[in-house]
Amino acid sequence: MKAVIYARYSSDNQREESIEGQLRECMAFAQKNDITVLRNYIDRAFSAKTDNRPAFQEMIRDSAKKLFDVIIVWKLDRFARNRYDSARYKAALKKNGVKVVSATEVISDGAEGIILESVLEGYAEYYSADLSEKVIRGMTENALKGKFNGGTLPIGYAVDEEHHLQIDPLTAPFILEAYKRYAEGATMTQIRDWLNEQGVRSRRGMPMNYNNVQLLLHNRRYMGEFKFRDIVIPTGIPPIVPRELFERVQEKMAKNKKAPARHKAEDDYLLTTKLFCGYCGSYLCGEAGTSHAGKVYHYYKCVSAKKHRGCHKKPVRKDWLEDLVVNETMKMLNDDRVIEAVVSMVMDLQDRENTTLPLLKQQLREAETGIQNMLNAIQQGILTKSTKSRLEALEAAKEDLENRIACEKLEKPRVPAEFVTFWLERFRKLDVSRREHRQILIDSFINAIYLYDDKLVLTFNYRDGTKAITLDEAKEAVEKNVKGSGLDCSAAPHQKVRKRFVSGPFSCVYEKALGAQDSRLSSPCP
Repeated sequence: MKAVIYARYSSDNQREESIEGQLRECMAFAQKNDITVLRNYIDRAFSAKTDNRPAFQEMIRDSAKKLFDVIIVWKLDRFARNRYDSARYKAALKKNGVKVVSATEVISDGAEGIILESVLEGYAEYYSADLSEKVIRGMTENALKGKFNGGTLPIGYAVDEEHHLQIDPLTAPFILEAYKRYAEGATMTQIRDWLNEQGVRSRRGMPMNYNNVQLLLHNRRYMGEFKFRDIVIPTGIPPIVPRELFERVQEKMAKNKKAPARHKAEDDYLLTTKLFCGYCGSYLCGEAGTSHAGKVYHYYKCVSAKKHRGCHKKPVRKDWLEDLVVNETMKMLNDDRVIEAVVSMVMDLQDRENTTLPLLKQQLREAETGIQNMLNAIQQGILTKSTKSRLEALEAAKEDLENRIACEKLEKPRVPAEFVTFWLERFRKLDVSRREHRQILIDSFINAIYLYDDKLVLTFNYRDGTKAITLDEAKEAVEKNVKGSGLDCSAAPHQKVRKRFVSGPFSCVYEKALGAQDSRLSSPCP
């Protein structure tokens, strides 16, 4: 029989030795019962009251490959601590021909074994629920007495011998000053910088960050309020901040939250880090310009041209360029020949990455052929001592190779071609009018884009996935899409540029005819 071991402990308070002990006893059980262990699945600091455990879920998925027959656990409560999850996942494993066995609990395969297993699972669930009730009851009593129940200790407080929170004379004045500064108009960033200058550190010993300051200004303990679950004691802790000041800070924070962000980005540029100048090779970065009419335009501009380093690449409209790239990517995805080529490359890549598995399979075929030849010889009456020993050696080699192949498949699972095809075809259903879907397309399939004044070179993330598009072709394609698609593209810019000087924050304006519209783009003079 082939098996895997599942080991788990519940919290960070437990140590790695817990896992080592579980694995040791499970391995001893496997050796005693002549079971071959292929792999260990280990969850650290995960409770069995939930099935949200990474290694556990991976083990359940791997059971569908039918590479192992048994899951060995130290005790059944390692597998699950509630009857619903236990029954649900054992039923799923049973369909895959896999059984859960305990290394330390003797459970027979007969009818009485079913009762015993149910009792053990019920007791594990009872123990977990009872322990939780006792812990909550103890913490509730502590809360009623104003005692600290553990967790992260707020800056400005210390715990005395009786587990009560007391004001820390060294750090509490900084907390009060932070509240006063915010109430007087300081920003959280300014408070963060001031606290770091004063040497105040978070409870983890790290410099204060924006989130630390935000939590600090929200913490109701600083005005003396002690809370645990439904228990609220308004004066359970010595206050650091007067209630009136605390409430004033909360009102100011709520008001600032509704206000517009001070440094909010004007727009998202989807092609950033993938768009390059075809002439100098520099990145094209996003910029915005305002026309004399006050309308804001967004475009991509070569970094070298922006910094006056000799490149004369013209800026390009953001919306038009992004729509063009998304449109070409969708055309590529809708080509069945491209999908077949990508799937073929993925399968070839898997074969090249895993050189061990093909070799093991070849050796297994040779061993099976040798066994069949020996059996044919025996049927013909050829039976000697060497024949028997040779047959036993071949059978042992076959079993060893099967175990090694199973281990290799568990460590490096092979994705079938059907799944890759299904995954790629899912991209065809994306809504290209949604920004997040457009970003997924670009991140997944675009390797690089090289932009010239008269053409665009797209490089996709697959071999031979390069396509050159002239801007005239792009203009025709986009104009067709405007009439019959939801891409909402603008037409390609003409090459002729007129420059005129205007007043305002920008010293010149580029005017480019975009299709039927005469749009004006503002940008600093090169």
